[in-house]
Formats: sequence, structure tokens, C-alpha cells
Amino acid sequence: MSVDSAGMAARLGIKPGMVVQELGWDEDADEDLRDAIIELSGGEMVDEDTDEVADVVILWWREDDGDLFDALTDAITSLADEGVVWLLVPKSGRPGHVEPGDVTEVAPTAGLQQTSSVSAAKDWSGIRLVSPKTARNRR
Repeated sequence: MSVDSAGMAARLGIKPGMVVQELGWDEDADEDLRDAIIELSGGEMVDEDTDEVADVVILWWREDDGDLFDALTDAITSLADEGVVWLLVPKSGRPGHVEPGDVTEVAPTAGLQQTSSVSAAKDWSGIRLVSPKTARNRR
């Protein structure tokens, strides 16, 4: 694991003891980032079949993966009230790149709001999505 990956996992807000759910993994996912998340959280990432409540959901997403609304809706199913979804998309110019406008259009419909974007890995951008505070307060 590189120092960059360890720092990136920390910038994603990963902390020891957190439950991290991973969705959309495929061969092109950044293994250094995955390893850093596992190392920093202190446990393996859980998949979509988990009964655990996730503090963070890592969602790898590419343009041809299907319906982003459905994926985001699935991502928040086991998310803690104060949890975060990191939507990881290929950077501009990479195969499977997702237009930022697609995310800003779909996220609110799925009950999420975009708070920031980061360069998550060499080929991946990360978009931080959270439930709006007003929605969290009504639960």
C-alpha cells in the first residue's frame, strides 16, 4: 500500500472500527485504495448482503453500470444516519467516465446531496454524498 493510498483512505473519512460497505467492485477498482481502506478501518469491507449498518459506503460506478439512481438507492439501504456514500467514478478521459452533471442530477432524487469531490486514486474521482440534515432529523 502506498503512502498516497493511506492518506486517501483517511481523506475519505475512514477511521478504525468503521463498517465500510463496498458496492460495484470490478477488475478496474483501485486495489491500493481498497487495501488502505481495509487497513485503516481494521476489518474487511462488507458487501451488499450484510446485515451490518455501514458508516461508509464505497460505490464504484462506471457510465455503463446501469441506473445510477437505483445504485444510490441501494447504497443508502444499510447506511447509518450520519453515514457517507463515496461514489467513485473513473476520471475524465478514462473508460466509463461519468459526467458530473449526471451525479448532481440523480443524487437529490435518491435522497442524497453532494458535499465535496476528491481525487480518490490514480484513475478514480470520489464524490462525497450524504443525506441532507433535514431528512436525517425526520427519521
